[in-house]
Amino acid sequence: MSEVINKVALIGAGSMAEYHVKGYRQAEAEVVALVDKNPAVGRAFATRFGLRGGCYGTLGEMLEAHPEVQAVSVITPNKFHLPLVTEALSRGLHVFCEKPPALNAAETREMAAVAAKNQRVLMFDLNNRARLDAQYVKRQIREGAVGRINSAQAVWQRRTGIPGFGGWFTTKALAGGGPLIDLLHMIDLALWFMDYPEPEFVLAQTFEDFIHDPDFRGVWANTKGDANGTTDIEAACHGFVRFKTGQVLYLHNSWAELVKKEDTYVALQATGTGVFIRSVNESNTCELYSQEHGVSRDQCLRFRNDLDMGRTRAPANFIDTLNGKAEPLTSVDEAIRLMELIDTVYLSAEKSRPVHIVDHSYIVC
Repeated sequence: MSEVINKVALIGAGSMAEYHVKGYRQAEAEVVALVDKNPAVGRAFATRFGLRGGCYGTLGEMLEAHPEVQAVSVITPNKFHLPLVTEALSRGLHVFCEKPPALNAAETREMAAVAAKNQRVLMFDLNNRARLDAQYVKRQIREGAVGRINSAQAVWQRRTGIPGFGGWFTTKALAGGGPLIDLLHMIDLALWFMDYPEPEFVLAQTFEDFIHDPDFRGVWANTKGDANGTTDIEAACHGFVRFKTGQVLYLHNSWAELVKKEDTYVALQATGTGVFIRSVNESNTCELYSQEHGVSRDQCLRFRNDLDMGRTRAPANFIDTLNGKAEPLTSVDEAIRLMELIDTVYLSAEKSRPVHIVDHSYIVC
């Protein structure tokens, strides 16, 4: 793009907003202002981070005061991604939207259509792709060192990690689902490493055990919530995907499950090098497994200067992409396929049957 994109705004002062500010500033863009329906929260955030434009109640009000803004981040509960993203795109803004892209694939396709109609860039914050270990593995795959990936496991499990108990996170109408849609990062990473193959069928099951028990909520500060609030989503999900390429994926996401501890990883079994990457307490490691002349060779690489799971690098990549300095970390097509897979997993669990994806339609076997 010939125009330099360096004036952005945030929609929502949620927990991820701080990373967006840091990422944009890292990419030499100014975060001009904030839009948030809670004036007190918005003003406090704008003051804390020195946003010269302050806080506004609506996107229209913000743009009227600051027409120089060229792009926005959408950092809100999932239900509001679609209306806010499409409004911003229709107003001529480029958009960086938090995960998940939307409540489902249909909404994601609608966003994509509006972006194409208005010739604006739409990207999603699948930030784990920006991790140093993930970037290293992707380079190894592109250079042929890993070989053909036959199978993968994508796991994000928690023992006591229900976020915002009784709030929007646990309300299906606002979130779209529970840990499957919330903790979709490892699923995306596995699919990204596998070059997003086309699924043949999905078989999955969700579990509600412990989802109504406040003792299983997370320990972080903003999760106290309302013990009498809504909790109509799953506590855990296990699934199996076979792709038309013959590759397979096992997925496991949970907020509340009797496991040893929280664990976050992707494992790849391939013909050249096996891969295992894990993020623990925001410290990333990568293990590579190979056989050379009858000898098992294991490498353990540590990425210590990577402490936020790519949350800062991802918005920086958005700005650098707009300015032609980098390749985009995410694509709209991949976001649609990710949400199609999430939809299919939920449908398989609901019907207790395998489900096929055929031409963007779901067929229960």
